[in-house]
Amino acid sequence: MAVGPCSVEMQHRRVEFVENLSKHVSHLLELLFNIGAITEEDVSFIRGGGSQGERDCMRTLLDVLHGRGEEACRAFLFFLPNFQELPARGVANLVAKDTFLDHLRKHKGILARQHGPTDYFSMMTHASELEETDRFTDITFSRQAHRLIPLQCQHEAAVVGESFRTRRSEAHTQAKTCTFIDVYRGLIAASGGVVTLLSGVAGSGKTTVIRQLVRDWAADPDAQKIVLSLSFRELNLITETRSLQGLLSDHYSHLKPILPELLTTKQSQGLLILDGLDEFSFPLDFEHTSKCSDPERELSVGAMVVNLLKGNLLPGVDILLTSRPHAISKVPQLLVGQFYSVLGFSPDQQRAYFQRSCVSGGAADSLWGFVSSHKPLRLMCHIPAFCWIVSTAIHAGAFCLFPGSVCGEVAGPECLAAEPNAVTPVSSRPITVTEIYCCFLKSIVVFHIGGCVDGLQLDRLQDAPRILKKSRAELRRLGALAFKGLVERRFLFDSTDLDAFSLSCSTVSRAFLVEVTKEDRTSLTYQKGFHFVHTSVQEFLAALYYALESFSGSDPFLGLKPATGLLPPAVRTWLASAAMKLRPPRRVLRTHVKKALHWGEHHQSGHMDLFCRFVCGLLVPKTRFILDGVFPVEPQLRGTACEPPASTAPPSFLQLLRSRLLGGALSPERQLNVCHCLYEACDPMLPQRLRAWLEVLAQHAAGQPSNVSRDWSELAFLLQLSPDLQELRLDAQGLDAEGLRRLLPVLPLFSTLSLGQNPLGPEGAEVLSQALRSPDCHIEKLWVVSTGLGCEGFRILAEGLHDNHTVVDLRMAINGIGDNGAAHLAKLLKTNRTLRDIRLRDNLVTDKGAELLVEALMENTTLEYLWLFDNKLSKECVRQLKEFSKNRSNLDIKVCY
Repeated sequence: MAVGPCSVEMQHRRVEFVENLSKHVSHLLELLFNIGAITEEDVSFIRGGGSQGERDCMRTLLDVLHGRGEEACRAFLFFLPNFQELPARGVANLVAKDTFLDHLRKHKGILARQHGPTDYFSMMTHASELEETDRFTDITFSRQAHRLIPLQCQHEAAVVGESFRTRRSEAHTQAKTCTFIDVYRGLIAASGGVVTLLSGVAGSGKTTVIRQLVRDWAADPDAQKIVLSLSFRELNLITETRSLQGLLSDHYSHLKPILPELLTTKQSQGLLILDGLDEFSFPLDFEHTSKCSDPERELSVGAMVVNLLKGNLLPGVDILLTSRPHAISKVPQLLVGQFYSVLGFSPDQQRAYFQRSCVSGGAADSLWGFVSSHKPLRLMCHIPAFCWIVSTAIHAGAFCLFPGSVCGEVAGPECLAAEPNAVTPVSSRPITVTEIYCCFLKSIVVFHIGGCVDGLQLDRLQDAPRILKKSRAELRRLGALAFKGLVERRFLFDSTDLDAFSLSCSTVSRAFLVEVTKEDRTSLTYQKGFHFVHTSVQEFLAALYYALESFSGSDPFLGLKPATGLLPPAVRTWLASAAMKLRPPRRVLRTHVKKALHWGEHHQSGHMDLFCRFVCGLLVPKTRFILDGVFPVEPQLRGTACEPPASTAPPSFLQLLRSRLLGGALSPERQLNVCHCLYEACDPMLPQRLRAWLEVLAQHAAGQPSNVSRDWSELAFLLQLSPDLQELRLDAQGLDAEGLRRLLPVLPLFSTLSLGQNPLGPEGAEVLSQALRSPDCHIEKLWVVSTGLGCEGFRILAEGLHDNHTVVDLRMAINGIGDNGAAHLAKLLKTNRTLRDIRLRDNLVTDKGAELLVEALMENTTLEYLWLFDNKLSKECVRQLKEFSKNRSNLDIKVCY
């Protein structure tokens, strides 16, 4: 890996640091240890068992930080100004006076250091930027008074980008977008025991937002809040009863003298952050947990959290709770006063991130141009962690890492900004998500772990197969750990987990742990834990392990117990060899792939979806060839640039995926994921299917019949890959309620939704109601003529329209809603001020229903057109309606005898 600017600066100023900072080495070790820049083993090594002097310790510390890499060096330089301003009498004279303000000032300093910039949000190109206040690319939030439970059971990475689709009017949305500074001001200004819930998918930046919030609060001289922060990862380790005051005293020992005052008379100044509800392993029983208002009373940690959120403990303290979306239902909605959703990066913020992460503007522009031209990548790049993965994979030379690519400057990150005559063939570019992650892993193994410096990338690239082959065993063990965690739905591991897979013994494994996993040291118990830098990295490594085992003919589940001793390696090898002889390798592989799909389909939460996509992507020979050396090279992969490896999965596997898609037994969400699997497997039929569907739509617009089979889940997926269509017209296509449910992910995305002459019924109305309630609903024209809604169906539809602020044109002729349906419409019109045009031709409405509508229109002055042709109205009622219309210049009522 090229040496970063912080590492270079530390090397140049080494003598200065040893001369001036040696007397502060103990304090430096404490600070760097607190933020995780160095480990407990590093501290012991630096101190040398007490045998080294201060200057020797300082030299050893600088060596350790240089070996740890750019992030550790950046953390050291971040703390440097604090020590340069110290008076000659040393750190000992920093002890604050025993007053509340002095303790608070010390508390701010400690939290600011503990929440330093240490992840991919803080990517910078120059060391001088360490002095900036804003150290991470801003992200986008949505704010609303109450939370919305996700309607779909999909992998969270699949839907995160939909919130950034073009909005026609901010007034039409139910949730308002905001920036970090809006969130910060809202939290700092809140008072009265408000519970704020911050939700976001993995990698969207929730924990980074907490870091930035704490650092901004510490630097804000006007902030009256006293911030306390706990993570659920730490709380999981507390197995005995504890009092809240005792727990906070242990966590913030420097606040012991003022904690009683803070927990009694100054509660309104407190902001308690509880980070990572989705990782909490204890149950939260809000109905049966005993009430407790005494912070000195010992409770189980679950009861403590319940009483905090219900306002029994510390009723005046504001609480910020963070969680991934699937866990927000653990907290009753009535307890949440404010809800923020982390949407991640908008397109402009993505581009800004790439500008900061690339060494030149040209490279950043090329990277952004590549990402923005591929919709699946563009949608996933709304997740900041995925932006970092893409940047690492491509900006570090992924086009050169990819087989068959040509680049003018092969060695460096300027590869994307090569001369015009240095062209990368389109077919060789990493397009699928699997290819991106293969390039990401190869970049880490070849360039980062190998310790490559500037000018030697070409040599490392040529040596890549040998490096990858040497790393195969470590990759397999790391993948087995990731797979085991995925099976058990675990995302946090301890040292025993690493030891079980021999991941703490080799130098290469340590390098992997630095790049691919992050170390957590809990301040409550001082135990260490590890987690992958992003759950998608864990899912990819798990899929890589699964594919490696499957290609070798072994059972992937068998490798999860390497330390049991039940199956020695020799026995496992013999069994695998026997299985390969008894069954063809391709058949064994097909069985394992089918098992992975079946396994993922039975997890309705969707958390296995991305794993299945990666497994299918690794079936493509061209994708596997990126990691040449990790996978055994098959004969057909030994091609040249003129004879590239196959660019699609074998036909038998494509047929397996297609059969599951057409089987009809899967839920809409799981069918949609099979479509994603086909995309990762590079199914050549997808573009043809998209063209066929577009022809169906065009033929219907021209009034021509079409006999194309209708797989609505496939259509939903293809519409997400297609250019942004404004209209979806599916009139008279035999679309029933179940088919409409499969289209639910895309229904809110169109301005015109025409579904006439389809047997939708009340069940279809329920699906439409969900689409209308979507915070990203863009539907302006809803045409449901002759869809069999009836009175009950329209009642359900009216409930969705009650919460909708986008539909202006509603056409629902021939639905038999009758007078009861007219009553539901009248009730809707008394509150809805968005609808402008309603057409109710031939709906069995009588004089009674017309009277209810007129009564509602006395209050509603925004409706402009109301068509009541061919209903059961008397001549007198028609006359009265026409008279009423004459007195309203902005209202046109169409009616006939």
